[in-house]
Amino acid sequence: MTDETPDPADGVDPVEPEPAAPQPEVDPGEVLFYEPGGSRLVVLIGPVLVLAVLIMEIAGPGQVHWPVLIIFLVILFGFSLVQVTAARRHVSVELTETTLRQGAVTTPLADIEKIYPANNSPTPEDWESAPALGELHGVPRRRKGVGVRLTSGNLAQAWARDVEVFRSELTQAHAAVRRGLPPSTRKSKSTESDESRKTDPEEPEKKDQDTTE
Repeated sequence: MTDETPDPADGVDPVEPEPAAPQPEVDPGEVLFYEPGGSRLVVLIGPVLVLAVLIMEIAGPGQVHWPVLIIFLVILFGFSLVQVTAARRHVSVELTETTLRQGAVTTPLADIEKIYPANNSPTPEDWESAPALGELHGVPRRRKGVGVRLTSGNLAQAWARDVEVFRSELTQAHAAVRRGLPPSTRKSKSTESDESRKTDPEEPEKKDQDTTE
């Protein structure tokens, strides 16, 4: 006879691993700067042109070329729709109190170590030849770059169309992040200042009432 040792795992239900608890979403804070990248009004250029040609053909002595107009309408509308969609996806800018989104790539402001001032000298700076933040390699057309040094030591360019306003908002938000101020603290401070402004004008009125009595 052979002794069979029972397997301790027999008759025991396997323990399933518990699913990981979802991580709470980090509040990026208020939007400080935003550029959509492309206007949806560009999509209306094709239909407006086709409508103008249609009115001219109806008012003229000839016949209306419906197939040609429809083909041109589809081509112009489709081309402008693709162009605007790509621009709003890859060339849009959104700066919040804690993050910077350039196109489809979001960079935490905590990953930015330094923001360089504007270069007003004829000598180019090193950051002006650095790659752009986002999925594009260079700064998009009709945009200007803002030099930044990341915590990894790499140079990069943040970019926007209205670069002066963007640089100012980015510098202030970056300074607040470096000081460790969370978005909730900044919001509470702003609301407290607003409330104090609302309550201050009431105090002179009360003093006036006391003096009149």
